[in-house]
Amino acid sequence: MSLLPQQAYLVGGSVRDALLRRQADYLDLDFVLPERAIATAQGIAKHYGAGFVVLDADHQIARVVFANATVDFAQQVGPTILSDLHRRDFTINAIAYSPHSETLLDPLDGCADLQRKTLCMVAAENLEDDPLRLLRAYRQAAQLGFSLDPTTQQTIRNLAPALGQMAAERVRGELDCLLSLPEGSTLLGLAWQDGLLQTWLPEVDRSHFERLATLDQLAAQYHERWPEFSQLLHSWVKEQTTPGLHRSWLKATKLSQLMPPDLASAEATLSQLKYSRAEQQAVLNILKGWQYWQQHQGDTPLPPGQQYQLFKLAGAGFGGIALLSLACGVPEALVLPLIQRY
Repeated sequence: MSLLPQQAYLVGGSVRDALLRRQADYLDLDFVLPERAIATAQGIAKHYGAGFVVLDADHQIARVVFANATVDFAQQVGPTILSDLHRRDFTINAIAYSPHSETLLDPLDGCADLQRKTLCMVAAENLEDDPLRLLRAYRQAAQLGFSLDPTTQQTIRNLAPALGQMAAERVRGELDCLLSLPEGSTLLGLAWQDGLLQTWLPEVDRSHFERLATLDQLAAQYHERWPEFSQLLHSWVKEQTTPGLHRSWLKATKLSQLMPPDLASAEATLSQLKYSRAEQQAVLNILKGWQYWQQHQGDTPLPPGQQYQLFKLAGAGFGGIALLSLACGVPEALVLPLIQRY
């Protein structure tokens, strides 16, 4: 604590989550300081033997990396902490905590919105300044189980075309979060309905999001009924050690259902969104396997030769294809034996 300046404030998601009593396996803390943010971060990193990286020298932003936490230090925007909070995206993220005085600063009534479980913008111009915040609203609503304030939602609709101008990597990050959350499919469908996704996913319609919701429901059911199958769905080609990555065969299966059916067009869409080559191949394998199954599945089990070809096309993603077949009405009696054999 002695290494933190008296005017340092903890801000953002960590304050919000603490007020909501939400637990996190990996801490992500954000401090704003009136000055010397990089120097303060460097001193703390040296004191604790932690990692240190300058994220933005011009705006005085640096990160200290611990084993189970990252701590960002940034120079406040504007002359005071109040001016900084007024530039944030949503009121629930515009609450500051002083670790020295142990007091909250809540100039925009974010605590009241937390109690109402409502996501409310600070100001329309703040969303316009960074249009990724438009999509982030739906991701945070899904994460927290919140609803969107009607005025905020209408503002997002009005500004929706601006999301098409954002860097693909940033849009992909929000899509990945939504595809990985239990309530994400519903909010992703709402984001599409409000006009946010047409640039990035031009061929989807309402039925695509209904299928995503069905996949989520089935995944939850099989988590209880068949834990081994659930484990297969939530696995990936290799163990994930980087915090914030959202990779699983379930997510890849859901992503495949937002792609054009033509494989070349699907690959182009995935490439536009800057997915890694491994993720692109995973989604394409699911599409190939699913199309093969659709072509050959009848009222009787696939013969051994076709089963082998299906397994070969799907690779490690067969569990996702099996879940997809169940979501599309293929009887369990034809699907479950294949999962067991796989």
